[in-house]
Amino acid sequence: MAHESFEDDVIADLMNDVFVSIKVDREERPDIDNIYMTVCQIMNRSGGWPLSIIMTPEKKPFFAGTYIPKDTRFGRMGLIDLIPKIKELWNNEKEKLIESSEKVTSLLQEATSEAPGLSLSERDLNNALQLLTRNYDAKFGGFGDHPKFPSPHNLLFLLRMWKRSGNKELLLIVENTLRSMKLGGIFDHIGFGFHRYSTDRFWLVPHFEKMLYDQAMLAIAYTETYQATKNPFYEKTAKEIFNYVLRDMTSEKGGFYSAEDADSEGVEGKFYTWDYYELQSILEKKDFEFFTKVYNIKKEGNYREEATQEKTGKNILHLTKPFEDLAKEFEMPLGEFQKRIEKIRQKLFVEREKRIHPHKDDKILTDWNGLMIAALALGGYVFNEPEYINAAEKSVDFILKYIRDINSRLLHRFRGKSADLKAFLDDYAFFIWGLINLYEASLDVKYLKNAIELMGDQINFYWDNEIGAFYFTATDAEHLIARRKEVYDGAIPSGNSVSILNLLRLSQLTGNSEYETKADILGRVFVENIKNNATGFSFFLSAVDFALGPTFSLVISGDSDKEDTNNLLKTIRETYLPNKALLYRPTDEETPEIDEFSNFITYFDKYENKATAYVCVNKTCKPPTNESEKMLEYLNPIRKTS
Repeated sequence: MAHESFEDDVIADLMNDVFVSIKVDREERPDIDNIYMTVCQIMNRSGGWPLSIIMTPEKKPFFAGTYIPKDTRFGRMGLIDLIPKIKELWNNEKEKLIESSEKVTSLLQEATSEAPGLSLSERDLNNALQLLTRNYDAKFGGFGDHPKFPSPHNLLFLLRMWKRSGNKELLLIVENTLRSMKLGGIFDHIGFGFHRYSTDRFWLVPHFEKMLYDQAMLAIAYTETYQATKNPFYEKTAKEIFNYVLRDMTSEKGGFYSAEDADSEGVEGKFYTWDYYELQSILEKKDFEFFTKVYNIKKEGNYREEATQEKTGKNILHLTKPFEDLAKEFEMPLGEFQKRIEKIRQKLFVEREKRIHPHKDDKILTDWNGLMIAALALGGYVFNEPEYINAAEKSVDFILKYIRDINSRLLHRFRGKSADLKAFLDDYAFFIWGLINLYEASLDVKYLKNAIELMGDQINFYWDNEIGAFYFTATDAEHLIARRKEVYDGAIPSGNSVSILNLLRLSQLTGNSEYETKADILGRVFVENIKNNATGFSFFLSAVDFALGPTFSLVISGDSDKEDTNNLLKTIRETYLPNKALLYRPTDEETPEIDEFSNFITYFDKYENKATAYVCVNKTCKPPTNESEKMLEYLNPIRKTS
């Protein structure tokens, strides 16, 4: 629409004659996007982008549509006919349009009302699991046919359900999906990082845009799966995602940029695809023959134009098998195979850097940075990589210094040299998630302190004191026609889904039962929504899994940097324990700072003068132990298996 209509002089004149035209960046103003997308769904029973809304000066909509062509065709009215029609109706039947807008607004406000019900149970988890697995593509991984989105929060839920039930089939679903995505063209095999989604069932042809939030959520999924399986394939993939983000998506001051476009020089995928003869001219003959076989390069290309399905002569690099299997086919030791691939990759990366790059969206969003902080902190924790923890800390410092107002309230967006826009729920929720992960990774109490302070602000300015749960906008935000609560886990989890988990984790870390009470209320507000469409709330259900338990508070007490302390912490880092909250009490400090923020930890000291683990299951504590094996025994109660 931007190129076809908004840059057209005739359409521009028509629009300027009839409307006050406003273009909204949905990443900067998700509050507006959420409300008017719901309007579109109410009016048309479907939605999508671009989203076109026509409304009264009071912001009440009477027309909603998605793509509108310039000219009328195939029964779809174009702007050139629609705009004069709207003008005629506004001039001659204005009352009817206003009445229609009032009805739509009323329906919108009804759609935002909730009533707390009973708490969700394990039966609801199993119901969601059945619906999700029913949609699983056993051959190519992922869910549904096409287009295929990564949906990493679905995989995180499946991991938790595998941990809860011991059902190995669930782990296989996660592994097959993550493996298929990494092998496919949706992964950038030269510069790393994942593209937005696959246009086909096979993960071959992506929409080439790269989003920060996809990198964060996928890095978390690969990292947790490594924890669960110890398969280095997942560790390598997670590290490659971090490599991409730290190299290409990080500002000098430590904030993370939002996205890279799909197209360059007006052609989608031009930066990422390769011509057969181009590769032949870059690589030595043996390397060329080796590389084209490994990555399935064809003379005629393997990339078809989506509209015409004609081959473009370009190739999307992709694998049909993991390196381990390919090395056997080439009769090479795996290490030698990987070194050879890496040498070629680096050569092609240098060559690709000479191309015109896709546009980089350099705005820094608090919520998406929060996701990346959570991912890097988890990666630093699991892989024992200080570089990742340092990068997460720099982003936290950046946000706390540059993306807050004079009252220390978070703002949503930083670009250039200034920050703007009052924070939304997602900004608080995702940033607090990052802070909690960063506390557990660094064991620096200031991050727990920051999380507690920000949760106080979130409750004060976003909590619904009448019904419960969090509004998307603050009490003092710009007044729109409705104040909504979001809970659907779409491309990223919702703010309420992340908040319920944050509240539960903070309750375990601090001993403050008010957090748990809030989480319980929040969980019951959306019960009917979730029961009616369980697969749309997989991250929320991961929080329910945490709440149902068993849930663990784990305190490690010991002297800093002593071997026995580090051994206990190392064991925890290497073990997949999604429902634990980790606290560290340095016993070589006379009055550990952590004692100020956790109302029970002061009682936990070294036992028999050795580093000690205290495991509390659903707030009932086991005997202290100095042994890693005993600690894991407490943390892994026997479950049914299948």
